[in-house]
Amino acid sequence: MAMNGASDTIDAFHRGSFYIVQPKGRGHRSGMDAMLLAALVADDRAIKVADLGAGAGAAGLAVVCRLQKAQAVLFERSAEMADYARRSIALPENAHVAGRVSVVEADVTLTARARNDAGLADEVFHHVIMNPPFNDAADRRTPDALKAEAHAMTDGLFERWIRTAGAIMIPGGQLSLIARPESIADIITGCGRRFGGIEITPIHPRKGENAVRILVTAIKGSRARLSLRAPLIMHEEGTHKFSPFVDDLNNGRSAYARLSRSRSR
Repeated sequence: MAMNGASDTIDAFHRGSFYIVQPKGRGHRSGMDAMLLAALVADDRAIKVADLGAGAGAAGLAVVCRLQKAQAVLFERSAEMADYARRSIALPENAHVAGRVSVVEADVTLTARARNDAGLADEVFHHVIMNPPFNDAADRRTPDALKAEAHAMTDGLFERWIRTAGAIMIPGGQLSLIARPESIADIITGCGRRFGGIEITPIHPRKGENAVRILVTAIKGSRARLSLRAPLIMHEEGTHKFSPFVDDLNNGRSAYARLSRSRSR
């Protein structure tokens, strides 16, 4: 970690393959959730990826860093966090991917013409990734307004975010998201008739412990059935060390591909 003034940090991801400028001690700070989300994009074609609620850009940058033909657009509502994303892209250490990443300051819950006017154009992206706010609005209140905006979940959040994902994605495109297990019903409901072939992977800290996250992928327009995949176990038994496969996902050495062969056209 390198300091950039009193209020920011510059943090390395993928063992130094790229870096992110983030607020220090406030707001949402990206970490392993963003890396696992990025690992869900397993596609070696020339693809366009939308990162909804991108924050400082960690997940989108992780995708383009690992996939040399990918382009990413980082959509972020907060003007302050969008500025962090732009500063992240502009870092000299990220020059090798900067030409394939852009930032759009926009509210991903907009609809119809307002959504298009904000830069969320219809049927453009092969992949849409998202790490939506995950706390109930009444839980763990924080005086940090930037963190509250990033973490506090509102009613109908998944419906609105997934609706936008379906609108901006080409037919056959892939939705990928990471969330808490308690959101599983809202996610399935949000997918509705828009997405099928839903694959859900629970993430457990260790064997015998309850899941703390779920990874979800789905395909626009698919009618395939839902699949509940084998769990990912984060840590080796009795230690804080990541399992080899999870460590590979976290550091951009592997992707977490879907079981189904269906993918965006």
